[in-house]
Amino acid sequence: MRTRLAQKQSQIQKLSPQQIQLMKLLQIPVATLDQRIKEELEANPALEEGSVQENSEAELDISAADELETREETYELDDYLNDYIEDDPVSYQSSSKYNPDEEDRVIPIAVENSLNDYLEQQLGLIDFDDEQDELIALQIIGSIDDDGYLRRDPASIVDDLMFSQNIFTSETKVGNLLTLVQQFDPPGIAARDLQECLLLQLQLKLDNWDEWEDTEPDAIKTAIQILQNHFDAFSKKHFDKLIRQLDIDEAHLKEAMDVILTLNPKPASGYSSGNISRSNQYIIPDFIIESKDGELTLRLNSRNAPELRISDHFREMLSAQKRRSRSKSAEKAQNETLQFVRQKVESAKWFIDAIRQRQETLYKTMYAIMQYQYDYFMTGDERRLRPMILQDIADITGLDVSTVSRVANSKFVQTEYGTKSLKSFFSEAMQTSDGEEVSTLEVKNILTEVIANENKRKPLSDQKLAGLLEEKGYKVARRTIAKYRDQLHIPKASLRKELL
Repeated sequence: MRTRLAQKQSQIQKLSPQQIQLMKLLQIPVATLDQRIKEELEANPALEEGSVQENSEAELDISAADELETREETYELDDYLNDYIEDDPVSYQSSSKYNPDEEDRVIPIAVENSLNDYLEQQLGLIDFDDEQDELIALQIIGSIDDDGYLRRDPASIVDDLMFSQNIFTSETKVGNLLTLVQQFDPPGIAARDLQECLLLQLQLKLDNWDEWEDTEPDAIKTAIQILQNHFDAFSKKHFDKLIRQLDIDEAHLKEAMDVILTLNPKPASGYSSGNISRSNQYIIPDFIIESKDGELTLRLNSRNAPELRISDHFREMLSAQKRRSRSKSAEKAQNETLQFVRQKVESAKWFIDAIRQRQETLYKTMYAIMQYQYDYFMTGDERRLRPMILQDIADITGLDVSTVSRVANSKFVQTEYGTKSLKSFFSEAMQTSDGEEVSTLEVKNILTEVIANENKRKPLSDQKLAGLLEEKGYKVARRTIAKYRDQLHIPKASLRKELL
C-alpha cells in the first residue's frame, strides 16, 4: 500500500478552563457549595471572603487581568467528558451572596449510637476463658454490615483473622461464636440472610413469651414453621399452598403472618453505621418559590454562600511587582513573583465570575421551569403538571440542553407544597383518547391511586390495570404499565396479595 499525506478539515469543540470550572459548579447543589468555596479559598491566597462594597477598586484591579497572560491550554470536548463529567458533585462546593431576608440557621449534628459500639459493649459483659475467643467475636462484629447482616462466610473470617491478627482458628469456632453474637440485641443481628434474621427474632419471641403477651405461642410456632420449611411459598405469597401444606385455616395463617410482619428485616436500622455522610443526609433546597398576592416569586437559597473578592494584599503586590518589572534592573526572581501573583489573581477572578454565572444560570433556568409549570406551583395539584422535557427549557432560556441537565441534576426547590426534586418536573407527553396531551406523571399518579384502592386479596394484573386506565381515557400498553410500576417501586400483582 502507498502512504499518502492528506489534509482533513473537521470541527472540534474546545472547552477552556473557565468553561470547565463553570460546568463543575453548575452540577453541585447548594448543600455542597460552601465546602467547594472553602477549598478554593485554601488553594488560592488571592481569593478571600468579603463584601465587594468594602473594596471599591476591586473591579479596576480585576480588569487588569486583560494585561495578564491567558492560558493556552484548552480541552477537547471528549477529554472533558472522560476526565471531568464523572467527578462526584458532592466533592465540590462553593457559595454565593448571603440574603439577609433568610434566617441564619445551623443544622444540628445528630448524635447517634454506633451499632458496632453497642455490640462491643454487650461483648464486654461476657467473661471469656480464652482471650482469643473475644478477638474472634470482635472480628465477627466488625464484619457486620450496615443492615445488621453478616455477609462473610466463616471461612473468609478465618482467613481474615489469620492474615490481619495472626490468629489461627477453625470454622467451627467461628460458628460457635457467631451463635453467641446472634443472641445480642437488637434481635436478628449477625444473621446471614433474611430467613435466618426472621427466625432469630421469632425464636426470641417464643423463648420470652408469657401469659402477658398479646400473641398466642401457637401463632409464633406456626410462623417459625412457615419460615423454616416453606420460606419460598411465603416469599411468593402462595397463601393457598401454605394453608394446604400446614393444614390450617385462613384465620390461623393470618395470625402467623401478622406475627412475621412485626419483625424487623433490617436489625441495624435504628443505629448509626458510623459513616456520617451516609447516616445524616439533609435536603437543602437550592430554590425557594412562594406565592405572594397571587403571584409567584422565586429566589435562590444563598445563606451558605459568602461574598468573594480579590485580596487587597495581592492587588497591591501585583501593582508593585508590575512597577518593578518595568525597570531594567528587574531580576528573574521578581519576574517569577509577578507571574505567580498574576496567576493567582487571574484564577480568583475566574472563580468569582464562575460563581456569578452559576447563580445567573440557575435563576434563569428555574424561572423558566416555574413559568412553564405555573399552574402546578400555584395549586400544588400534580395533575396540573405539563409535559416538559429538557429541550423545552433549553428553547426558552437559550441555554444548551446539557446545561439545563446540569442545573436540574441534584437540585431541589422548596414550594408551599413540599420540597421537590427538579427532575420530578420533567416528563414525557402522551395523548388521551380525546387527543389531549398529558404528562406521564399524571398517568403514574392515577396508576398509583388505582393500585392503592384494589382488592388486596385479588390484586390487578398489568393487563387489567391497562384496561382500567383506558376506561379513564389513557391508552397505555401492558408493557408500559410494567415499566411505570418499576419506576414507582410497586411490585407485581402476585407480590401485592394480602390476607384480609
